[in-house]
Amino acid sequence: MTTQSGTTEVRGETSRADERKGFDEITILWISEGMSCDGDTVSLTAAGQPSIEDVVLGLIPGLPKVNLVNKVLSPSLGGEDFLAPYRAAARGELAPFILVIEGSIPNQNIIEGDGYWTSFGNDPDTGEPQTLNWWIDQLAPKAWAVVAAGTCATFGGIHAMAGNPTGCMGLADYLGWDFKSQAALPVVNVPGCPIQPENFMETLVWLLQHAAGAAPPPPLDHMLRPQWLFGKTVHEGCDRAAYYEQADFAKDYNSPKCQVKVGCWGPVVNCNVPKRGWMNGIGGCPNVGGICIGCTMPSFPDAFMPFMDEPPGGTLSSMVIRPYGAVIRRLRGLTNDMVNHEPKWRHNKQKLTSGYDPHWRA
Repeated sequence: MTTQSGTTEVRGETSRADERKGFDEITILWISEGMSCDGDTVSLTAAGQPSIEDVVLGLIPGLPKVNLVNKVLSPSLGGEDFLAPYRAAARGELAPFILVIEGSIPNQNIIEGDGYWTSFGNDPDTGEPQTLNWWIDQLAPKAWAVVAAGTCATFGGIHAMAGNPTGCMGLADYLGWDFKSQAALPVVNVPGCPIQPENFMETLVWLLQHAAGAAPPPPLDHMLRPQWLFGKTVHEGCDRAAYYEQADFAKDYNSPKCQVKVGCWGPVVNCNVPKRGWMNGIGGCPNVGGICIGCTMPSFPDAFMPFMDEPPGGTLSSMVIRPYGAVIRRLRGLTNDMVNHEPKWRHNKQKLTSGYDPHWRA
């Protein structure tokens, strides 16, 4: 029962629910041996708010000490020296750690006989390649948190498109969408082809603050994406969105107007890149003339192909908005012309006609 003091009595013993103690140190084990191009790791190096260097060097107040193990960013010469922390984690000798997977997860079960799709090191005893799937099976259940970096890891991406021979899938497809890590967290999906640098770092910092006991778990949507990053569409943050409202569409890629008619899927794609920019707040696909091809979405690329063709919904929506947009554009043009003239009381004559007299008329 619960007493007035807030203590809970269980079988004659009294205990108080303490807040979870945070970690002082945590390791990030990053595996990019999924079916990928390592583009997410490369993109990560462009982050500046904060940078990965700031996190690793301990320059962010309140975060635990972070030990990052990533083949591209590691000072190790490779081989067993590089694999040592992964092997320790697989044996249960390294904790806590965050497992980051980059690249699609292939289906080993469809291979008849010997062979593998992708591997990460060799078995010390047999010398046989150890598959990515083996490492995920060993590490994911022991990880404090599991993060999928990039669209290939989150939803399968390019390697999982129709007709692929590998049976690729996203990490949550492989582990199960009900998977829970040691911190009782589902897979945290940060899509992007590649990841937007600050999107990933912001998510990672939130997880690290949670690990330190200073923040709640990050809020995720139904596809396990950070809600605050992927809750809006490209269109809602696009520099060109007003042209759509006015039914003023680009007819080629040199135009600064709305690109829906030349293949942009921005109105229906969850992504914040136009609003956030790409590097140092600059860029963002439609902002710099690139159409949105839906690379952050679970159905990418199949649902968005062929690229550069007008989306099916673009024809109907543009037809509906065209009459409204034409009227609005004309009315705004008239108002724009009116407010582009100075009031008549601003003159260099002897009589004051300032407009303060409510009965004054030109």
